[in-house]
Amino acid sequence: MSASHSQRLPTLLLGALGVVFGDIGTSPLYAFKEAFAQPHGLLLTPDKIFPVLSMMFWAITLIVSIKYVLVILRFDNRGEGGVLALLSNVLALVRDRPRMTWFVSVLGIFAAALFYGDAVITPAISVLSAVEGITVAAPSLERYIVPIALVILIGLFMLQRSGTASVGALFGPVALMFFVEHPGWSFIALSAVFLTLTGAEALYADLGHFGARPIQVGWFVLVFPCLMLNYLGQGALVLRDPEAARNPFFLLAPDFLLVPLVILATLATVIASQATISGAFSVTQQASRLNYLPRLKVLYTSDVSQGQIYIPVVNWMLLVAVLALVITFGSSTKLAAAYGVAVSGDLLIGSLLLMVAVLMTTSRRIKLLLPLMAVFLVLEICFFAANISKVFEGGWFPLMVASIMFTVLTTWRRGMEIMRARKEASPRVASDDLDLDLSGITRVPGVAVFFSSTRTGYPASFLHNLKHNKVVHEQTVFMSIEFDDVPRVLDDERIELQRRDGGIYRLVGHFGYREDPDIRRLLKLARRKGLEINLDDTSYFTSKPVIVSVSRRGVFGWRRSLFGWMMQNSPTAASYFRLPPNRVIELGSQVAV
Repeated sequence: MSASHSQRLPTLLLGALGVVFGDIGTSPLYAFKEAFAQPHGLLLTPDKIFPVLSMMFWAITLIVSIKYVLVILRFDNRGEGGVLALLSNVLALVRDRPRMTWFVSVLGIFAAALFYGDAVITPAISVLSAVEGITVAAPSLERYIVPIALVILIGLFMLQRSGTASVGALFGPVALMFFVEHPGWSFIALSAVFLTLTGAEALYADLGHFGARPIQVGWFVLVFPCLMLNYLGQGALVLRDPEAARNPFFLLAPDFLLVPLVILATLATVIASQATISGAFSVTQQASRLNYLPRLKVLYTSDVSQGQIYIPVVNWMLLVAVLALVITFGSSTKLAAAYGVAVSGDLLIGSLLLMVAVLMTTSRRIKLLLPLMAVFLVLEICFFAANISKVFEGGWFPLMVASIMFTVLTTWRRGMEIMRARKEASPRVASDDLDLDLSGITRVPGVAVFFSSTRTGYPASFLHNLKHNKVVHEQTVFMSIEFDDVPRVLDDERIELQRRDGGIYRLVGHFGYREDPDIRRLLKLARRKGLEINLDDTSYFTSKPVIVSVSRRGVFGWRRSLFGWMMQNSPTAASYFRLPPNRVIELGSQVAV
């Protein structure tokens, strides 16, 4: 680590404590008590408390400390983390194997889709579990838990617009003996033990914001010891007073600190929820850049950090879903099954992608991780099996959300592929000969930029303008924007510029999936490479595709209708690229899908 990074470490570490560890840091609110929650939990006896604590210790040690903090943080994509970054890395390794590419793509897309289920459940279960602490101090207030939680959640989403981290030797044998002697009880406990891992994926997803070192230091120096002390403290309390199992986290506190602890826990769950909501914004933006979703209106809430974004449509859809979830389930215990399915599915898919990456790499040093990957897979398959057994108790919800999002993501991707294929099949559009015969065509002064969805052929807006207005600007630029499977692109690799006779140019701009497309920046870079252009005297021509002749026959006719609806409700190119309104001419075009 450089001296500058060393100086920034305390600041990054403080930020990581508030964002990266927010979700996993609130797990003690509900994880331990769910192991003994009736009617599906274990019977509360001393011989079961020690094995549960042991399982929690080893689950956190193996999955979080080793898998995420020590291993998976090394598999970054130009400093960025998250499932889409991991997917990009794996796709680069299997690009010459079509079947493997398809398999990996499906896994990655479903993991991203499953994250939306997690994003809905996390605010609901976190806030509910914190507010439930008031019943410890005043049981008569139980009927106010849901209304208070709803008010807190509404306030949280309303604010999004403004912007937004010796024990092993003792317990190891206990857990192993418990598994051997009581496999049935162990399987029941797994779904509750797994709740200690909720938020582990955030350690990887927020890699780009803080870097690996602050996350590793924060985890081993502060978060891991504090979590284990809390879980062990809850276990000790329940051993002494079995009645405390109804809410051991809050009953750990003396009476005079109970109300401040409820307030502190509520604030902590708000922070954890904020991190998840921000993650949903980030995943949505990345999916849009990778062409799995249409263009979306993205607002930047910070002049300093580009990663702080706000997507209105995602925010309000999440709010409606979260409120419906709180009203429907009503308690953190009822939501625990749904939460376990969402997170265990995400972690299992992440391990499968990581296993593919290790298998396909040519590095012998990385291949030494294979036995460790096998251990992770076995553990997470057991966790997933324990959670999926509760599909009828709430686990259906994240699966339903994931199925809907998977359908939306794949429908848009497939629809855009069909549109691109049909455009390329058109002789006039497919030709890449930019040496146009412009004899007899009136040339008008100025620069015209025509946006194209592909880097070949002629944009529909250009052909329409030529047909109806019968003019060509002195300088005509065919511009296409491509989002690469990397978080950010260096300026040296930002543009490709071709110059042809007659003042015709082909400009291809490259952006990473974490970047905001800046058209003026592209044109300035192109000007350095010889494109003589006055940015204040440039006209921008765009086209708005209109889906026509949509066939509703067949099993997948509804997907064509869905794609058409998404296309018509997506922002225009002018709005998405933030073009000056007084310099934009929009022309319509019809596309049959």
